This record gives sequence, structure tokens and C-alpha cells, in this order.
Amino acid sequence: MATIDHTIPGADRSRGVFNQASPLPEMNLFDTDVALREALDRHGGGWGVDRVRDIGQVAGSAEAREHARRAELHAPVLKTHDRFGNRIDEVESDPSWHWLLRTAVEREVPSFSWRDPSPGSQVVRLAMAFLWAQVDSGVMCPLIMTFSSVPALQRYGGEKGAEWVDRLTTPDYEKGALCGQAYTEKQAGSDLRQTTTTAEPLGDGSYEIWGHKWFCSAPMCDAFLTVAQTDQGLTCFLIERGEGVEIVRLKEKLGTRTLPTAEIELKGVRGWLVGEEGEGFDPLMRNLGHARLGPAAAPEMRAALIRAIHHCRGRSAFGRPLVEQPLMANVLASLAVQSEAATMTAVYLASAYEEFDSPLRRLLTSIMEYQGCGGVTPFVAEAMECLGGNGYSEASEMPRLLRNASVHSIWEGSGNVVALDVLRTMAKSPEAVPMLIAECERARGADPRLDRHLDALKQTLVGLAESEDPQFLARRVVGDMAVAFQASMLSRHAPHLVADAYCGAHLEAGCGGGRYGTLPAGIDAAALIERALPV
Repeated sequence: MATIDHTIPGADRSRGVFNQASPLPEMNLFDTDVALREALDRHGGGWGVDRVRDIGQVAGSAEAREHARRAELHAPVLKTHDRFGNRIDEVESDPSWHWLLRTAVEREVPSFSWRDPSPGSQVVRLAMAFLWAQVDSGVMCPLIMTFSSVPALQRYGGEKGAEWVDRLTTPDYEKGALCGQAYTEKQAGSDLRQTTTTAEPLGDGSYEIWGHKWFCSAPMCDAFLTVAQTDQGLTCFLIERGEGVEIVRLKEKLGTRTLPTAEIELKGVRGWLVGEEGEGFDPLMRNLGHARLGPAAAPEMRAALIRAIHHCRGRSAFGRPLVEQPLMANVLASLAVQSEAATMTAVYLASAYEEFDSPLRRLLTSIMEYQGCGGVTPFVAEAMECLGGNGYSEASEMPRLLRNASVHSIWEGSGNVVALDVLRTMAKSPEAVPMLIAECERARGADPRLDRHLDALKQTLVGLAESEDPQFLARRVVGDMAVAFQASMLSRHAPHLVADAYCGAHLEAGCGGGRYGTLPAGIDAAALIERALPV
């Protein structure tokens, strides 16, 4: 334990620094993530390990962290006019933002699975995105939107869409392109049926679009998917940045400050159909479904966990490192288990997108979106507490992670919106629920707590079907389904100590309501922490 040398003059004695964790070292974020490595191999992505390891090395470098810090410090600036008064609508971002975006584009984070649609390619792309998202969440927005625009344009975009797919999948920052989204309006929120933007046919296959969009993510993108009303109803369109697209302002946001988010006006911008008139929800849902594949919240959890464990290994209290203090060890171990569950299910979902669209895939995408987006903010907040006052300081990077964590339940859908998505999927595709139960039942017998939870879940689902007001119970039921699926996955594929700890945290009587630091006695916390971040 460090001691103070009282022979040092007072002025110098006060400047001594001891009992502080060292700065976070450079590390390969892939090599240090046992759960991700195992999941990549388990779901058919092992052939891409060198590519994933490469981006893991860059993502864990001091250079990448410094670019993320600079991009956060120097927020994007809107320049509506040049010095002569010409309308230009340019968004100026720090060079570090462009470094983050360029590095990801050139390593095919948004395009890999479309450029090489081999079995396992969705899993490999997810792993790369998972690692890069730990550097900065803001830069992931245009990358994920570009990735998710491709299947919508491939299926519904016609010749114009095919032209853009070629550009959107080009791994060159200058020659390629990025695609954003401009769906939400001032009055509409998540109910896009209230869209007031209009589109009139020009007679050549294109349309003239007029309207006001309250949120346009990444207005520096080259193209956007948007929706407008035609005589046939809500319709999806592809528009290009330039004439007819005017940026009103950039939003001042809680988090993702590196990412420009704009309010825009569409003043006669030319647009091309994505799908048929009046059938805008089909391409829209294909776009948003892949956007939810993301990854969403799991990378933020992993980044916060790494910093919490590193700090607690380097700081002592009451005669030994924090990581060895029983209560802190319980907190870190429960965080580690939750992070592994999120990682495992994210990779599983990516593997599900290798196959043809299925009711189970649609249901699970929404269920795990609810679980991850609703859980990431309290997760990061708990991890920040592990650092105490140091964690509350910007230099720790934890405040940035906490601010950015809250975007997921806004960007991918609030808890209510996603829970309603689950109810709609259950009503539209009732076969999805038995498919989910069958998937969870594959772990039957592994843990009696899971068996009891599955039995109770079946009864709950029967009650939901018979309820006069299923919305009132929606969040509870969706949460129960999420826990059942994660417990099942961990019981089948993770070491026993991980599955045992997860069931102890979520399914055991008196488990503290799933709060962190409430793992039951007998759990090997030290082993869980070591698995999460090997020394």
C-alpha cells in the first residue's frame, strides 16, 4: 500500500499522486473479448477472424481513442451560406470525425456482408461493427443506416436503387457513398401515418417532394430514405443531398455529439420510388429491421465494462485492490454476465439474418432491442459508479459513454414503441411465439430456475392472449421473453459459471430485482471478471 513521505516539503507533498489506476492501455478489443470470439466461431464467422482481429487492434489503439475524444470536443458546425450569400448547406466536422468514418468505411464495416454474402458474413460484419462502436457511437449512425439501406434498395429500389447500392457498398471514402434517414416529422413521432410531406409525380418516374423533417440523421450523407404521402398513401422514396434539401438547423443533443443531426426542409427535391405507392411500410420495415441489427447497445456495455474492471484492478481500498473487495467483485461480475448475454444475443441475431426472413427473427429482433436499449443506460451508470469521482470526470470517457447510451432507446425505438412492435408481430405472425418457446426449450433441464421461468412464461403468454388490454402488460411480458431467451442461450453455449450467475441474477427468488451486485452466494466472481477481461 502506498505511503506518504512526510519529509517532503508541504508544497511538494500535496502534488504526489498515488493509488490511482493507470491510463487504459492499448489492447486488441477482439482478442480480449472471449465471449465475442466464441460467438463468432459458433455462428459460422470463424473464417473472418483475421479481418475482425484487425479492426479490433485499431479500435483498441490510443490513436482511435484520441480521435474519438477530439471529435466529441469539436462538435459539427452548420454553414448554410458561403461568404457571397449562396446557399450551400454544408456540415463541417472535425478531421477526427472523418478519420473515424473513413477507417470504418475502408474496412467495410457498412458493406462487408453485401460485398461478400458468404455464409457467416453477417456475423463477421456484426463483429466488426461491435468493435468499432466501442470507439464512438455517433459515427455508427451513418454506418448502420448505410448498411440497412442496402436490402431495402435491393428489393424495392429498382434501377435507381441498384445504382446507389453500387456506391453504398464501395469501401472508398471518396468514391463511395453513405445513406441517411429522414422519416420523423414535427407532429408525427413514431406514428408515420401522420406524415404531411407530399410527393407529386413528374411524369418521368420521379417525384417532386415537399415537406419538413424534424430529424434527419447524418445530413452530410449522400442520399436518404424518406417517406411522403401520394394519392395512394404513405410511400417510401430515395432522395439525394443537394438542390431541394435545406438544413434548418443542427440539433443540440444529450449525447452522440460527434454526429450531426438536422432538421431539414424538402423544397421540391426530386425523389425516386422505393417500393410501390401507398406501400411505404414494407421497405421502411426492411430498412429499420436491419438497422436494429446494428449492433445497438451491447458495444456500449462492453466499453464501460472494460473501463470499470481496469480501474478496479488498479485502485486499492482497505488494504487490497477494489476488484478483490467482495461487494465490488459482485458488481463487476454481474456487469460482466449481462455484457456477455448482450454480446451473445447480438451475434445470434446476426446469424439469423443469414437466412430468409422468418417470424422468429422479427420477434427476437424487437425483444432483444427492448432488452438492450432499455438496459444499457443503467448498465453504464453502474459501471461509472465503479470509478467513483474519477468516473464522473470527462477524462475517464465514462460520461461520454453514459450520454451516448441513452440514444439507443431513442434511435432504435423507445421501450413503448418496441414493446408495441412485439405485440404487432405476435398478432401478425402468431407462429413466432411457439418458435421462440421451442428455441428456449432447447435448454430445458440445464437449470431448474430457467425451467420454472419457462413454465411461468407459457402461462403468462396465455394470459396475454386472453387479456382485454394486452398493452398494459406488454413491457412485463417482453422482458420475461428476453430473459428466457438470454438464459437459454447462456445455458446452452456459455460456461456454467456464466449461465449460473445470469439465472441467479434474474431468475432466483430474492435476486434483488436484477440489480447489479446482487449475485447469490457461491458465485465465482473472480473467474467471471477474469473471463470478461483477461489480465
